[in-house]
Amino acid sequence: MAFERELQVALSAAAETGALSLRYADEGFDVETKPDDSPVTAADKACEQLIAGILSTEFPDDGLLGEEGAAADGSSGRRWIIDPIDGTRDFIRGNRFWANFLALEDAAGPALGIVSFPALGELYWAARGKGAWRIVDGRESRMAVSKVSEVSKAVACVNGLSEAAFRPFAEKLLPFMSRFSSVRSMGGALDAMLICCGQADFWFESSAKPWDLAPLAIIARESGARFLSHSGEETIYGGNAVVFTPGLEAVAREFLELG
Repeated sequence: MAFERELQVALSAAAETGALSLRYADEGFDVETKPDDSPVTAADKACEQLIAGILSTEFPDDGLLGEEGAAADGSSGRRWIIDPIDGTRDFIRGNRFWANFLALEDAAGPALGIVSFPALGELYWAARGKGAWRIVDGRESRMAVSKVSEVSKAVACVNGLSEAAFRPFAEKLLPFMSRFSSVRSMGGALDAMLICCGQADFWFESSAKPWDLAPLAIIARESGARFLSHSGEETIYGGNAVVFTPGLEAVAREFLELG
């Protein structure tokens, strides 16, 4: 199996990181504010250090890119992308919707991705050509998107609503959302995974960094979903993203004005 060793190392790293995250959640942690006004905790830093250490030992020729500063150029043409705790605000507030992110990128884009929700006991993973998978209570099942093709019967997930009024799409977002049967906003990672396992149909992210998107991109694609930037490119470097079922492609392109 392609990426077999990489997957096993990544799953093991995710398990260790999840345990460390939960320990910080139980015992408490310091919170700081970064220059962009986003919060960072001692848990974020410790988890990134743990993951980066494992990957540097197991794959010394690969590069690294982490939200909290992990960086290495590498010589293999591959790079691991780390978001130690995606949803730090959720982590700070004590809800369960935060996740540990890890992805492997090569010349063709994200090749392997893991999204782990330690507080929920759920883990999602995918590898290029191997499908997308969900593990809940130790049971693994393959994921696939829904076959919904009518927007009036679809469920939308929208992230970043607190900033929506300042985005170029502000005036058309509410009318667009009103076309769906229901709308959810439970956090970017969880919302995106709902699309991948067929429980929702359209996910909109207005602002994101590569580490916010890398594992979501490969999991979405391997589940049968479409992953695009708002400009219509299949990239994690566009600063935003949309994930949707194939049946809603025309709806998505209309909203994004892609033609």
